[in-house]
Amino acid sequence: MKGFRHWKWHLDEMYVKIGGEMHYLWRAVDQEGEVLESYVTKTRDKVAALAFIKKALKRHGNAGTINTDGLRSYGAAMDELGNREKQEIGRWANNRVENSHLPFRRRERAMARFRQMKTLQKFASVHASLHNHFASERHLLDRQTYKLHRSAALAEWQSLAA
Repeated sequence: MKGFRHWKWHLDEMYVKIGGEMHYLWRAVDQEGEVLESYVTKTRDKVAALAFIKKALKRHGNAGTINTDGLRSYGAAMDELGNREKQEIGRWANNRVENSHLPFRRRERAMARFRQMKTLQKFASVHASLHNHFASERHLLDRQTYKLHRSAALAEWQSLAA
């Protein structure tokens, strides 16, 4: 994955309440909608944004462009990393990552919320990898190919779970 320099990343943060206290789940999504990185913090400032972006860059290499919302913490973190020219800020440019929050929120409601920050971090990373594994872009595939991909994913999952 480190070889794809032309990739477009979408970064966003979402709030999650744990015991009545706000925590922030930072997420990075690529141009295809796959979750690259999830990171939980108690704050939504430059330090948290910098730690998240460094973690994503270390694991996945550099991106061609990075779409963010208007949060100024992203700009400050990008300045410190020297990636400010790669950052794009647009009103609807970050819809890819905003829509990727929806399956997470559905699952969170079904679980009746979280009780610890550590549990949230574990769940976010596991949920992302499972969602990436099983969620293929149905609208781009014909039925036969979709069923083939789905059965291959299920067979791989069953071999891992056994």
